[in-house]
Amino acid sequence: MNQKSDWLFRLYLAIFLAYMLLPLVVMGGAAFNDSRFPSVYPWAGFTLNWFVELWNDTRLLNSFKNTVLVALAVVAVSVPIGTAAAILINSLGGVVRSALYGLMVAPILTPGAVIGISTLLFWNSLSVPPGLHLAVLGQVSYIAAFVMLLVLARLQSFDRSLEEAALDLGASHAMVLRRVLLPHLYPALGAGAVIAFFQSVENFNVTLFTRGPYDTMTVYVFSKVRSGITPTINALAVMLIAVTLAGAFAMELRRRHLLKKVPAPVV
Repeated sequence: MNQKSDWLFRLYLAIFLAYMLLPLVVMGGAAFNDSRFPSVYPWAGFTLNWFVELWNDTRLLNSFKNTVLVALAVVAVSVPIGTAAAILINSLGGVVRSALYGLMVAPILTPGAVIGISTLLFWNSLSVPPGLHLAVLGQVSYIAAFVMLLVLARLQSFDRSLEEAALDLGASHAMVLRRVLLPHLYPALGAGAVIAFFQSVENFNVTLFTRGPYDTMTVYVFSKVRSGITPTINALAVMLIAVTLAGAFAMELRRRHLLKKVPAPVV
């Protein structure tokens, strides 16, 4: 029975990894196929021309730059808002806590098109023109909720007696926040920043209605699908995957380096 379970687990793991990785392999292979249509079959020959075209495609590079700038701005705004909301909700109780929690989570359940149109109409009534700044505000309205949920989950393991001890020893509330609470929240803040960044990068509906005359990656790809997409998109995806893998590899090396520094327990 154990051997059968082990075999089923290995089969499930193989199917899962194939389901996750095969599309990336096919997409990456299309970046090196000498064919105008992004595909790996039929194979027309190896080429690096799509990376050259990517470098020469100023609109694509500008849309990528806009995407990164918007994502960084979303991180800079949503992390403080989500963290503050989590700390406030964690300090409340009863109906007020439930109401505030529901108010913060509601944007996650709202369709992106509704958020985008609402953001555009609201700021248009205040004579604020559409642009990347509205894309940031529209995305923050729901991405901050993801950060809040991560920080709120981390707060459940926080020992409140540490705050009381710091205050009894003469620390101010600002010092307690900076020296006691925030160090405990750093893992959640880092995870929230990463999720906020990638949620912003892949966002389409909100950005489509609020971007104004500017392009982002998702909007650019959408426009290229209608006019004829080329493997330059695949070339960009290969570069992004390479950067992501390099970052993950660097983090793993750093983690192992830090583990080596941890002293062995004294027996």
